[in-house]
Amino acid sequence: MANETVGALLLKGTTLTENQLTKVLELKTPKGLTLSEELVKKNLTGLDDVLKALCAHIQVDYMKEIPINDIPVDLVKNIPINYAKQYEVLPFKSETDHIKVLTSNPMNYKIIDDMRTLFGKRVVPIVVASVKIQDAINKVYEKSTAAFEGIEGMDDGESYDFDEPIDLLEAGDDDAPVIKLVNSLLFRAVKEKASDIHVEPYERDLVVRFRIDGVLYDIFKPPKKLQSAITSRIKVMANLNIAEKRLPQDGRIPIKMAGKDIDIRLSSVPTSHGERLVMRLQDRSNVILELPQLGFHDQSLQNILDLVNKQHGIFLVTGPTGSGKSTTLYAALMAINSIERNIITVEDPVEYTIHGIGQIQVNSKINLTFANGLRAILRQDPDVIMIGEIRDFETAEIAINSSLTGHLVLSTIHTNDSAGAIPRLIDMGCEPFLVSSSLIGILAQRLIRVLCPHCKVAYNPTDAELASIEATRDDARKGSVFKAGGCNQCNQKGYIGRTVISELLQMNEGIRQLILQNKDSGTIKRAAQAQGMKTFREDGVKKVLQGITTIEELLSTTQEDE
Repeated sequence: MANETVGALLLKGTTLTENQLTKVLELKTPKGLTLSEELVKKNLTGLDDVLKALCAHIQVDYMKEIPINDIPVDLVKNIPINYAKQYEVLPFKSETDHIKVLTSNPMNYKIIDDMRTLFGKRVVPIVVASVKIQDAINKVYEKSTAAFEGIEGMDDGESYDFDEPIDLLEAGDDDAPVIKLVNSLLFRAVKEKASDIHVEPYERDLVVRFRIDGVLYDIFKPPKKLQSAITSRIKVMANLNIAEKRLPQDGRIPIKMAGKDIDIRLSSVPTSHGERLVMRLQDRSNVILELPQLGFHDQSLQNILDLVNKQHGIFLVTGPTGSGKSTTLYAALMAINSIERNIITVEDPVEYTIHGIGQIQVNSKINLTFANGLRAILRQDPDVIMIGEIRDFETAEIAINSSLTGHLVLSTIHTNDSAGAIPRLIDMGCEPFLVSSSLIGILAQRLIRVLCPHCKVAYNPTDAELASIEATRDDARKGSVFKAGGCNQCNQKGYIGRTVISELLQMNEGIRQLILQNKDSGTIKRAAQAQGMKTFREDGVKKVLQGITTIEELLSTTQEDE
């Protein structure tokens, strides 16, 4: 009778047909598998439909998506994480006379009684899917100090062998709590595709933040008493001197997770409240992207390909830290890599290994600098030279001389826009006539967040919003303008991933004359625009009208250019 009652409910409340239900009821349900799980296993209906129909019948609320950020972490401070995961229960919201509790099984009266005793209030259960509540428990407890109770410190004399990458999935139950904590931190950073992890000490607390798609987010605040243990553990993983707390240190942590090789570059600097750590994550298992995949518009892409296929000259990629300059250079090398060309690079560090290209790692400890590496390269009969970054006059001078003697030189330089690279080279000490004769093009780029395709919302922008990006109402009608939403696919952020916006300054006789006259970057930029160069803002407007990003994101990324 039970199955017949449930079956009737499912026929009424889901898309399941009578024939499909009969098929399932005729099957022998495996031990421990419920009817709803059998239905999902057979792909006959969605789990959400099943739970919603059953909850409506027993008059219990059902929640499809859990708003993680709305759950106060102090609600779980007296509930062990093992208990929460075993019974799939999570306090959600405390009201005056009752407490709302998320659970995957509202008929487990032991859980209800435990919650009533713990909080001294009436318990109102809310049903959620098992997989959703497990994920929510992990995230809430990571933000709560309850997850870290029992961690008092770590023996700084303990030794570890990190010649091989650490596999985070092989952490055992016998590992020290602080090891589990740091492993959990790294695991979550990789899972959420963070590019950087910040461990920041302050007077009264310790803050851990992730940079995801260029934006920093607070992740959790471990107790201040754990600062020394966490810092020591991370420094030991990077083979740094844990006794030295007064000087900056740099190290490397290779880890392995689910078959991925992750390379972490660690930077430690002393502050007034302890050592501040920043870890840059690099997924070495990622395939190098090709130029068409980076997000350049058709005309810009064709112009870039024309420049990197020239026989000689300097092609520079410029932009702030984390703007994807190295990725663009690697993609350009992939585009011109062939058996007829001898390509050699000098990098700090070598981020990706490319078959068929000689790559040299800079090592300041043995005086292998960019300049010294370049001098050695010139005796290797290269056709194309890639320099990781032009930082000083010596490197710039060798790069210019190399380009004037028949080599194509690719490199990066730190400036705000494309025209700014020219006075930067002259400020380093390069002669204007050498700069004008060697440069063939300067690509400036920034990364801009891409709207989540699952939750972006189409809307009609106001005249003021369109005016702020210098677009017209006709432009908006021809395209599709969206704003960010928020769902579990994007962790309620509204964005997933980033794409490039760029401005490409190509050398011509007019620009060369301005360089010879030692004109400022503003004059050079206006001349380039008059000859057809598209600015960051103009490039970004196309992506807004294509529904790739938002007006707000474009304004925040390009505000300095206006």
